Amino acid sequence: MTSAFFSGLTMSLGLIVAIGAQNAFVLRQGLRNEHVFAVCLTCALSDAVLVTLGVAGFGRLTGQFPWLEPVMRYGGAAFLLWYAARSLRSALRSEAALTVKDAPPATLRQVLLACLAITWLNPHVYLDTVVLLGSVSTQFAGNRPVFAAAAILASVTFFFALGYGARLLRPVFARPGTWRLVDGSIAVVMVFIAAGLLRGA
Repeated sequence: MTSAFFSGLTMSLGLIVAIGAQNAFVLRQGLRNEHVFAVCLTCALSDAVLVTLGVAGFGRLTGQFPWLEPVMRYGGAAFLLWYAARSLRSALRSEAALTVKDAPPATLRQVLLACLAITWLNPHVYLDTVVLLGSVSTQFAGNRPVFAAAAILASVTFFFALGYGARLLRPVFARPGTWRLVDGSIAVVMVFIAAGLLRGA
């Protein structure tokens, strides 16, 4: 149970911490102190739905198609190693920093529509949550609910911490060195999880 919880927590954090459109959007709203709770809740609930679908649905699919589990296991490991390599490259070479430009206030409806579009129209979210987390969860046959709960907890914690901690983080995330450190940490986590997938093959 402990292994399932730790794996779900670290896997989820490793996938969502990387800077991207969704995280940049949450951070921007936090920096502007604009509809922060609604945005964080929308992102967290979306992840909860996707993680649940991945863990529950993937288990049923592998029962009907036994060949799917090893295919997704090796495919997931390959993706994680590629993700780790990309993050490591970014850690070593990137000079990017997050900047937030001033803009006129937006309505709650406008913000939520933008948030939903960034979340649900991004193809990577399905690969990360439904396919990848679903395939990793097969390692914990009797503890998949624990794995899913840990992944959802990581998502909820991250989004609310990012949204409400944004003002404190503005000077930090304006420095490229911060993102290099984040990317380097992500690379280590992804390699660790990929190794776990391959060991369980």
